[in-house]
Amino acid sequence: MKKLLSLALVSGILLMGANAKAQDKKPPASPPATASATTSNGVEIKINYSQPSVKGREIGKEVEPMQGKVWRTGANDATVFEINKDVTINGKNLPAGKYGLFSIWNGDTWTIIFNKTWKQWGAFNYKDADDILRVDVPNVAQQTPSEKMTFTVGTDGKVSLAWGNVGFSFTVQ
Repeated sequence: MKKLLSLALVSGILLMGANAKAQDKKPPASPPATASATTSNGVEIKINYSQPSVKGREIGKEVEPMQGKVWRTGANDATVFEINKDVTINGKNLPAGKYGLFSIWNGDTWTIIFNKTWKQWGAFNYKDADDILRVDVPNVAQQTPSEKMTFTVGTDGKVSLAWGNVGFSFTVQ
């Protein structure tokens, strides 16, 4: 009986400790997010990413994306761009599948990169030899700065990114 009582007491203490630890857990600084839509021609577009915040920093100087360098277009794991059908991105062919979505901010323009290695942490192991497609698009200055980096996907196939006072758009058809 003493063993049973001791076991119950130890189990209870362990459960209370685990519960207290779970309550102390803070949300991630760059929470996960998903943007998705199905276009009128049946293309399912899905983007999984983590949302970094500006937090008063200057984008391109104190926080990513640094101009001229490959960026994971988000935080934590590389951003994943997935389509269910062969499409064109701004008129260039991209086969159906999952891709790492990377970008290079060049000031007035962005180079959007679809890379076959979609499962990786950040851009630390990025290899341009794995690029499937690169598309250049203009920088879109934001009328209202966006604190959290946010993707939107429209049913018209327009994919947009807004973060701070910078952003871009491209069209999936």
